[in-house]
Amino acid sequence: MTPLDGTHDRTGARSPLEPAAADFRDDAMAGLRSTPKRLSPKYFYDTEGSQLFDAICELPEYYVTRTELSILEAEAGAIASRLAAGGPCRVVEPGAGSGTKTRLLLRALGPERCVDYVPVDIAGEHLERTAVELRAELPWLRVTPFAADFSLELPLPGDRARARTVVYFPGSTIGNFDPADAERLLGRFREAAGPDGLVLLGVDLKKDPAELHAAYNDARGVTARFNKNVLRRMNVELGTDFDLDAFHHYAFYAPAHGRIEMHLVSVRRQEVRLGGEVFTFEDGESICTERSYKYDLATAERLGRSAGLALVDSWRDAERRFAVLLFRAPAPA
Repeated sequence: MTPLDGTHDRTGARSPLEPAAADFRDDAMAGLRSTPKRLSPKYFYDTEGSQLFDAICELPEYYVTRTELSILEAEAGAIASRLAAGGPCRVVEPGAGSGTKTRLLLRALGPERCVDYVPVDIAGEHLERTAVELRAELPWLRVTPFAADFSLELPLPGDRARARTVVYFPGSTIGNFDPADAERLLGRFREAAGPDGLVLLGVDLKKDPAELHAAYNDARGVTARFNKNVLRRMNVELGTDFDLDAFHHYAFYAPAHGRIEMHLVSVRRQEVRLGGEVFTFEDGESICTERSYKYDLATAERLGRSAGLALVDSWRDAERRFAVLLFRAPAPA
């Protein structure tokens, strides 16, 4: 696969014979066959879904982006100094999206300390648009977009003699993975960073459940539209016949698991067709579209350690809502 063609096989090898749509269909069918039914949150993010998420980040209830930005605005210089302490670095960002937070970090690094920025995202058109904007805003920056599902494929580490690789994963997206999957993903980040590379990770911290509930149930209904976007995508790209008005957005905090759960709940008994199969939904039956785990620092450190990473620094906001954690991969033997 060349960057931005969006094709891969299950092992991450590049293949022109299996487009991303086939993975979408297979994953959707597996999720609808499961009990309870599930869909992966990565399929929220076509162009429309990415734009809706950008809108969510501007909502007054959604503290996550605003809080993380406040940390970067206050600490970008200190973070950049840590990232480039051993010389210039190459920043790889899985799930890059619009790159709002990343701009602060890249500007703090500057041309002397950042030799390349590699945004990785499943939404190729949105990714390319972001790359064009970044090149215009930061003409000194080399931008190398890479369209892929980052949970399956990441670019290989760069030449360590030229620059250390930093895998930057902001926005608390790590919380969308169940603990075992989060550990595996951080292991992939460790491999992508290479020996003595770095992983800079955003983590949403545990807090008042009422604040969490409000963040995922905004008054304007933007999160509800974002949630339903996965059904719209399936109708457009996979030929399903979901009636979007027959599903309601439902999100809640499950304290026993330390996570937000986001669902689409069927308002009546109905049938949906996909790939020659008929899937029945009972009245009140739901599809789980996202689980968002919240961490404390000790748990986040243990998660990194289980993936072979050592915590070397951390930054938090004054109200301790969010943390930016810096992990290091093992040095070469």
